[in-house]
Amino acid sequence: MDHANPGASSVRFAIQTTSIDTGNERRDNHLRSADFFDVEKFPEITFTSSKVEPRGDDRYDVTGTLTMHGVSKEITLPVEFLGSVTDNRGNTKAGFETEIVLDRKEFGLLWNQTLDQGGVMLGDDVRIREALPTIRLLREKGNLNAVLSSSDLDRDRLIRRAREAPSMEGQDLVGRVTCAAPYEWNEGRWTLEGGYAEPAQPGDKLVVAYDFGIKRNILRNLVANGCRVRVVPANTPAGDVLAMRPDGVFLSNGPGDPAAVPDVAEAVRNLVGKTPIFGICLGHQILGLALGGKTYKLKFGHHGGNQPVMDLTTGKVEITSQNHGFAVDVDSLGGRAELTHVNLNDQTVEGLSHNALPLFSVQYHPESSPGPHDANYLFQRFVQLMEASR
Repeated sequence: MDHANPGASSVRFAIQTTSIDTGNERRDNHLRSADFFDVEKFPEITFTSSKVEPRGDDRYDVTGTLTMHGVSKEITLPVEFLGSVTDNRGNTKAGFETEIVLDRKEFGLLWNQTLDQGGVMLGDDVRIREALPTIRLLREKGNLNAVLSSSDLDRDRLIRRAREAPSMEGQDLVGRVTCAAPYEWNEGRWTLEGGYAEPAQPGDKLVVAYDFGIKRNILRNLVANGCRVRVVPANTPAGDVLAMRPDGVFLSNGPGDPAAVPDVAEAVRNLVGKTPIFGICLGHQILGLALGGKTYKLKFGHHGGNQPVMDLTTGKVEITSQNHGFAVDVDSLGGRAELTHVNLNDQTVEGLSHNALPLFSVQYHPESSPGPHDANYLFQRFVQLMEASR
């Protein structure tokens, strides 16, 4: 509210446009385009710009005509460029923000039903004027701990709980989720006709799978590709694994900071060069550590089933399922491994291999449960690696 003018109210809007470039010239063009200002929830409000004046530091003065319920007014809006996100089709969405001060009397009684709640609603019970500071904070700081509650509504108590939540860095969560003892896995992939079923004949390749929090569909995919699978706890020594005479070793996905489980990385280091190895997610990161590399926490983790990854060995792009907050620093490997897959959103490492030893790994989830099936070929690649190493 404008206290100097009791008849005025301040309303904050988020603006989103789409372009192939978010450089200054492209931004100016969008701000000059007709009706760049569009609030889906309140279609009766429009703004058509006629003049754009850059003010520096991603800020602009945009002059144009604001129309609400048939009432029009020439105004100049201070607009700030918030940032942009590129989707897997190469389209870039650029976000802008502005604040409007309008007079209640000028726009009549219809004001109340549109703007009198202190801002345009963004989703359920979250106002844009409240959400934008959070958006800025996340953009600057990256992923942060948060608390959502529908029962405890005490603001100070919730803030304290969020601040007291530990950082993911340094957390060894593998010990909480790994199995207590080795076990055999025989179930294959699900089919429409028969659901989950065991193969008629056991596979001819023994794979020992380290359980760092393993997903069952990974095990099903190994079985479906002709493997006999024996799952072992995360703390199983390399000597015990080699004594099983495996055709290959699988390093599973799992939670937490890979650097917090150095004993696991040491066990994998003792397996390198002695048996074929395939790692996924946390297993990929641990393999990177075993090869002498380092890992780091991403500013923005990768989560969801639409992450674009390029397989550099084939030039093909896969749409992948991902859920991780750490990555391997490829430069820290010093040439001891080859980059095979790269994330097309932020260019981070998504896959590694060795030019002399039988091993490879990927950061994402090729088992497609849930998620796309684009990367399912990697299980067959592991089988081929084991066959070539016999």
